[in-house]
Amino acid sequence: METSSIEINELPLPTKTLTPPASVDPTPMETSSIDELQSSDSNPTDNIEAVGEKRKRTDEDEKPNLESSDPKSTPSPWWKTSLCSYFRREASCSHGSECKYAHGEAELRMKPDNTWDPTSERGKKAKAMKMTEQEEKEDDEVLFTEQMMESIDGDEGGGGSVSVVDLSLSKCLVHLPNKWQSDELKKFLGEQGVQYKSAKKRRGMIVGFVTFENAEQLQSDVEILDGKIVNSSNLKIADVLPRTFDKNDARKSVKSARGAVTPLADLSYGDQLEQKKASIGQMLKKLARNARKACPNGNSLPQWVLTSRDRGGLACNLEGIIESPITNGYRNKCEFSVGLSLQGKPTVGFSLGSFCAGVTAVEEPVDCPNVSKIASQYASIFQKFIEKSKFQVWNRFQHSGFWRQLTVREGRKPGVFSNDEDAITRIAEVMLIVQVCLTDSDEAEVATEFEEMAKAFAEGARASSPTLPLTVLVVQNHSGISNVAPPDSPLQVLPIPMLDNGINQEQTTDVLTEARIHDHINNLRFSISPTAFFQVNTVTAEKLYTIAGDWADLGPDTLLFDVCCGTGTIGLTLAHRVGMVIGIEMNASAVADAERNATINGISNCNSVGFVVQAENVMSSLLKQYLDVTEMEEAKPLSNANDDLDKQISSTEEMSNSEHVADQNLPPTNSRVEELQDNEQKDISSSLEPEKSTKPQFKNVVAIVDPPRSGLHPAVIKALRTHPRLKRLVYISCNPETLVANAIELCTPSFDEADRGNKNYRGRKKIGIAALARHRAKSMPTSEAFRPVKAMAVDLFPHTDHCEMVMLLER
Repeated sequence: METSSIEINELPLPTKTLTPPASVDPTPMETSSIDELQSSDSNPTDNIEAVGEKRKRTDEDEKPNLESSDPKSTPSPWWKTSLCSYFRREASCSHGSECKYAHGEAELRMKPDNTWDPTSERGKKAKAMKMTEQEEKEDDEVLFTEQMMESIDGDEGGGGSVSVVDLSLSKCLVHLPNKWQSDELKKFLGEQGVQYKSAKKRRGMIVGFVTFENAEQLQSDVEILDGKIVNSSNLKIADVLPRTFDKNDARKSVKSARGAVTPLADLSYGDQLEQKKASIGQMLKKLARNARKACPNGNSLPQWVLTSRDRGGLACNLEGIIESPITNGYRNKCEFSVGLSLQGKPTVGFSLGSFCAGVTAVEEPVDCPNVSKIASQYASIFQKFIEKSKFQVWNRFQHSGFWRQLTVREGRKPGVFSNDEDAITRIAEVMLIVQVCLTDSDEAEVATEFEEMAKAFAEGARASSPTLPLTVLVVQNHSGISNVAPPDSPLQVLPIPMLDNGINQEQTTDVLTEARIHDHINNLRFSISPTAFFQVNTVTAEKLYTIAGDWADLGPDTLLFDVCCGTGTIGLTLAHRVGMVIGIEMNASAVADAERNATINGISNCNSVGFVVQAENVMSSLLKQYLDVTEMEEAKPLSNANDDLDKQISSTEEMSNSEHVADQNLPPTNSRVEELQDNEQKDISSSLEPEKSTKPQFKNVVAIVDPPRSGLHPAVIKALRTHPRLKRLVYISCNPETLVANAIELCTPSFDEADRGNKNYRGRKKIGIAALARHRAKSMPTSEAFRPVKAMAVDLFPHTDHCEMVMLLER
């Protein structure tokens, strides 16, 4: 496995050994830069001793610095790069010129990463300039078209009639509060003394439209509005573009699909890796800063926080970044939006921006290096079909239309592939999922249209060279505003017409009742249903799971909890290295896939299939159930203990199996979920006898978590943190921001009873996820905190700015 690592210069901090009187402690005081000690919601004296008090001498302080005793001879690269917090508060510092922190702006030096202390004047100016540049960049990427104005007209009444406006007298206001509607916008304009003809604003968007009576009125009012502060945001004025326009129009900078989906595609892959590695490094610095703020007042900081400066501010060592063996066409799942292009043509591809910012234009997936050739070809086939269809494409402004989205899922053959040249030949199965809105549609017409669509896909696959695989065709009905459909959205499997050349001859009755394809990871075969999660880059996922298993320190006496297990990929690939795997997942179709995957791979020590309720509802009970047995059972061999555990959960598995017989693809109703949860709790309670002393069953207990982008539920974090037997945790995250937030709660020392709770938290609207985690940490029950040991970046998404992150936590 090839990895690149970050080299951290660990030159010693400058010190000077003195011989003071016995009453004076010669050890330098442990200080922190202002950015680590201050926040908008904390006391500036938090996490430091009272003024005038010295830190107690530690064993390390007694050790002389043999490398250097003179700061002038071998200065650290971090010497004087942060402002001294003591000097800032007291205008003096007991360390004098020997202090490793800067006493004022004049002494301050630039950091090795070419940045300034964020609390300094130069640091604040740099941050302000960066935010301004980002706002200007966002403004250049937003498209405000005439269609948006017309859609708001339709929403506000008039029987569907649309007023005709002069675009030369219309302007778009950007960075408005997204909760505003037209009435709030009109009220704001009146307060500013702006004269206008009409004003329109839709809730949920940051843009609004204003039309003026004449050019003079437009010019004078634009001068009033431009740059106004609205809810801490600078109001921007933009032109309104016609319904259709030339993409090369010099009046506007338009982002392409390539730029929207793969913003790093124009960089070399080596530069992409360096950029992502640096980004993960910033996340580790953010964790150290926030953990310092979150620690209880008066308590000593954890050792990993104190030593973070020795690692350049990182919470733990960053081992490097694992690159992807395949960089082009690596995605086995592509979701294509259906909408209108900039020229008003029905298109299947990618949106050019955010709907919140008013962008709904869609462009074909041309020259997007992360999209596979098969997915791109099926998008083209579908676009040709909807161009002739009598049903309309989805309009997000008007919440109307029929065709919404095309998802292409691919299953590869077993084996190792290292390039994109054999992209089509390495794919064995393909599933197509067409998302539609059946509201107010004729059932007979829809059935006829679906038959024609299935025929179009089959003929398009046959006409391609080489012939495209086509295994399953599914239709998903969804009427929500966003294309992100809930897991219980109705699914319908369509028959694929048989063709003369024999394509699709393997489609059987099972395929028509169970929509599944198969993929391979680490020589295991995985069954995948339409809505189940599966890593989009399976080749790199193999490396990811290997790293997770190595760091977890697995063995035959290990009980592995696979939290948010999905189709069971992590637990099943590591099952041969542990005594038992317990998986937790709430998506019923994914649970059914995990059942099937364990069976088809002959894995018997994985019980990740019986729980279809949310992880936070059963996590604590599962930890108790599978970690403790009675004294009588302690002497039994591990294999017999596993057999007993299988019997303990058999009733739960039977309930899960009976649920899936009724419908393999849909989750149970809310009442059924509650019933399953109650039965699980009863089984757990009956299996434990409080009058008997309990003994550990497994010597090593490990959890591997792979949550969605939103991170772990607070109840799951609490269960992981408060169970004393859980000593090692491997966190895999596709969103490092949420990993940092969850790690704050897992790694912050417990507060005293008197200080526990969010007493000073008043639910501020714009609080960040890290600050929210700091507040939640105050409510954590007394328990031993984890500490971050090491982290690794994994590039699962080449050409994009996303990066997977793995972190090992121990206690």
